[in-house]
Amino acid sequence: MGITFKGFAAHALFAANIFILFLLAFSDKLVIPHWLQSFGRMHPMILHFPIVILMLAMLLEFFRFKEAYLKEPLYQSFTTGLLLSGALLSAVTVIMGLLLSKEEGYSGSVLQWHKWTGVGLVFMASIIYWSRNTSWYKVTLARVGAIMTILCLIAAGHYGASLTHGDNFVLQPVTAAKELPKVPLAQAKIFEDVILPVFSEKCLSCHNPEKAKGSLMMDNAAAIIKGGKSGKLFVSGKPEISLLLERIHLPMDDKKHMPPKGKNQLSNEEIALLNLWIKGNGELKKKVVDLPAQDSLRILATTFLAPPAATEQKYSFAAADEKTIEKLNNNYRIVYALAKESPALAVNIYNKSVYKPEALKELEEIKKQIVSLDLKGLPIRDEELKTIARFENLRTLNLNFTNITGVGLKDLQALKHLSTLSLSGTKVNFSTVKPIMGINSLKKLMLWNTGFSDAELQRLQKSKKNLSVIGGFKDDGKNPIRLNQPRIINEVAVFKTSLALLLKHPISGVQIRYTTDGSEPDSLKSNLFDKQILLNESTTIKAKAYKAGWYGSETISTNVYKSSYKADSMLFLLPPADQYKAEAVKVLSDHQFGDYEFSSGKWVGFRYNNLEALLFFKRPVMMQSVVLNVMRQVGSYIFPPVAVEIWGGSEKNKLRLLGSVKPEATRKDAERAMIKVEAKFKTQSISYLKIVAKNLKKLPIWHPGKGEPAWVFIDEILLN
Repeated sequence: MGITFKGFAAHALFAANIFILFLLAFSDKLVIPHWLQSFGRMHPMILHFPIVILMLAMLLEFFRFKEAYLKEPLYQSFTTGLLLSGALLSAVTVIMGLLLSKEEGYSGSVLQWHKWTGVGLVFMASIIYWSRNTSWYKVTLARVGAIMTILCLIAAGHYGASLTHGDNFVLQPVTAAKELPKVPLAQAKIFEDVILPVFSEKCLSCHNPEKAKGSLMMDNAAAIIKGGKSGKLFVSGKPEISLLLERIHLPMDDKKHMPPKGKNQLSNEEIALLNLWIKGNGELKKKVVDLPAQDSLRILATTFLAPPAATEQKYSFAAADEKTIEKLNNNYRIVYALAKESPALAVNIYNKSVYKPEALKELEEIKKQIVSLDLKGLPIRDEELKTIARFENLRTLNLNFTNITGVGLKDLQALKHLSTLSLSGTKVNFSTVKPIMGINSLKKLMLWNTGFSDAELQRLQKSKKNLSVIGGFKDDGKNPIRLNQPRIINEVAVFKTSLALLLKHPISGVQIRYTTDGSEPDSLKSNLFDKQILLNESTTIKAKAYKAGWYGSETISTNVYKSSYKADSMLFLLPPADQYKAEAVKVLSDHQFGDYEFSSGKWVGFRYNNLEALLFFKRPVMMQSVVLNVMRQVGSYIFPPVAVEIWGGSEKNKLRLLGSVKPEATRKDAERAMIKVEAKFKTQSISYLKIVAKNLKKLPIWHPGKGEPAWVFIDEILLN
């Protein structure tokens, strides 16, 4: 007779039990070959099947000896088949788990408990299957065996979940103690009370002493500094080349993205916090209050801590709607709570190139909750102070280096709670500032670089004794200080035919020296800025400020680009990646350059496809070059294209190769950068233009993603 399926499964169950015993007996001597590792890694995928089957089988086994079921053949045969299937699948799952446990990153007591409860479950289910038809197997044994099997199943699941999701994952909701109170700002340490809790919540489930994925543990400072198999987590002072942030910023679908897809991801605030911490050299012992009051890390850290007990501010207004706050956060404005559980909000508006007065008016929905408003460096004008005056609970207002003249400051008298006002680098004077001296709550007024005389500053100080007036340094030549950088007034980075570039410095009598050849400007030979710099080509401008009795400023450098033409339409012959294709045509021709945040919506990304775009001009244009603005961010798998080809002609189906360029190969230690890739060709009439940018199909052997395709990110096409 041929063997039945049931007989085959029973023999397989016996063989699996023997193999499990072999694996347990020789576990210390086993080396799992690479071709078998994939089988072991299927353990998390398969284990759900035996859980359900064994649960149901044990439930049926518990009631098997009831008179109503004892004589029911279907009940008995179904229970037998279910138990055999569950036991066999459990044995296969345990074998996978034992193979998986031999890989790096798995150790500790939780692993041992998970292993032995899993093995015990298989042995218990197998013994029940082999014994259930013997004469001595009675109702008591059936029920005790069913209960013990279910207990083993629950225990194995509990320890498995702890390995995957963190300690005590299953029972945490019912066994966890009440949440510990937040550490007060005055006592909080940067690493211990702000940074480590982020790692504990978002990273510890995979990087703990029980399950050190990649040989990396993140439960203490020493382990975090040491790093793991892939190297150190961060480079002090250099977040842009730190592995920790590179992995966080990888696309969500990338297998090296951290935390892995499906895990609890870091919030934007937590990412910013880690960035600032690394930028500040990864301090381990400093307190938060050791940082300057206006330090970005300190300001953000306070939102993760309890407000200071002695100065805790009570507010009478209710919190704003969370969806409204989320809607108001965008690529030029940040809205965040001053502290957890506080209704008070702080707002920072930046990116002067896209600023419009509507950015303030849109805050009307949360005008009661705004207590801090930072507008430094924006083209704010006096008439916009009327909008700010409606933020009735405003305490802190930063208008440094804005375009206000002071005639609108009288509107701020409506702000009955205003305590700090910064007007440095503006055109205010004694007569325009005088009206705000009537604000009783005003405690600090900053007027550095405003042209106030010493006598005027003293008059202001005497008129309000409880007010601290900060007027800056006296230029007497005895104690020279460094000038701040000159400012570029123009808000455009791309021009069509010519650009009159304007430079400015807030201190009178300053000379601005500049170069257009990429060299460093000096105080004697470099061009002296007069009224404007007329530019007709793409140029790198470098400028410094000089004045007798002062140290010269740091160099300010900016690139401006000429783009003579804009296509009437653009068609992608190969589609961009789904997650980086929003408004792709607009992004490549809006003359707005993106920053290093490639998921900001200002970049178009390609990975498995090359960029192949067809541009159409209703009227022929005389063209001689095409420039692509691309990103390089090695840790995030973003490389410049290996080759760019430009095809063109007067007919869509008869394009010819006009020119091509191969950018320099990317080195292992290459820092992140924005790169202009230019392809030049003989000037000619063009109606159709096809641009091909080929991505690197296999990352080099030195890269963690070796063999995988690189990303190409492009945010602007310049045509001349």
